[in-house]
Amino acid sequence: MANPLRSRAEAVAAQLVFGLPRALRRSIAGRPVQIDGQQLALDAQLLLRLQQIAGVSMARNTPELAREMLAASQHLVSGKPIQPVSTREVTIPDSNGDIPATLYSPAGASSSSGLLVFFHGGGWVIGTRASHDNTARFFARHAGVRVLSIEYRLAPEHPFPAATEDALAAFLFAHAKASDLGAHPDRIAVGGDSAGGNLAAVVTHAAKERGGPMPAFQLLMYPGVDGSTRRRSRELFSDGFFLTDADMTWFLDHYAPTGVDRTDPRLSPLLNNDFSGLPPAYVATAGFDPLRDEGEEYAAKLRDAGVPTALSRQHDLIHGYVNFLGIGTRFREATAEAAGALRLGLSGIGSA
Repeated sequence: MANPLRSRAEAVAAQLVFGLPRALRRSIAGRPVQIDGQQLALDAQLLLRLQQIAGVSMARNTPELAREMLAASQHLVSGKPIQPVSTREVTIPDSNGDIPATLYSPAGASSSSGLLVFFHGGGWVIGTRASHDNTARFFARHAGVRVLSIEYRLAPEHPFPAATEDALAAFLFAHAKASDLGAHPDRIAVGGDSAGGNLAAVVTHAAKERGGPMPAFQLLMYPGVDGSTRRRSRELFSDGFFLTDADMTWFLDHYAPTGVDRTDPRLSPLLNNDFSGLPPAYVATAGFDPLRDEGEEYAAKLRDAGVPTALSRQHDLIHGYVNFLGIGTRFREATAEAAGALRLGLSGIGSA
């Protein structure tokens, strides 16, 4: 269990470090890092330095320990709860078991607002609604939409394709119960970060294949979209930039263990044959992220199929930046851009 007093002290210490004059922050972070024609943002480099000192890692020996470490450390970077945003718990009935969810509503939201069905990141193994609470709050407040954050089943207890099944069930529920959620059925987006971005992409293709309701917009934050191939960015940023090569292997081995075909488009949506007819998308990548190249290939496939797509490489940032809203300024700037894209993507749809 995390020590509450120690947790508060660590959070205060992190705020103090990020509040130091730039010269002092640079001296703590070290010399500027330049790779592949990009320079790492000072905020990102300082965070990595503090995590190195604290021994923070995405993956641990067991999923249970990794989850405990995430719960104990998330307070350091997420910041105080963003207000004014109200919440209520929602239960999504499903044949595989009820799916818990939290509905976030910004102040002043209309009775038929836009809605983002949000899937948290964490490699399908760690991460919760709680770990992404402030991320959901940020999108609700700054995009002016409701956010339905989903507690999908995690691996290894529930390996592939359990998470995809829960994600699709959540979108279909949101569409069917839109009025109960205070949303317009034609203004429902899907989105998420990392593994959550993967699930959003998978849901969009699955919805198209079903021939039923489709998301109005896709918000894909540094998504993992191909578990079958190593790309150049995975080699360039294999270690030292928050998400490591070892982490990616650990996550995939738990979610898609031996016997799973990692070319299955439900795991690797980049390998779908047909991208036509999908909804508009905002695809964000981070310059210093092992997942960068596959995310950008995904955006290219969407564009090639005629899907309106905005690709935004945050060239100076690292994986996970939508969770680092409580420190520095650069992470909030990048996340604010995504919120603006979501607001624009759902504006006017179904308003007549």
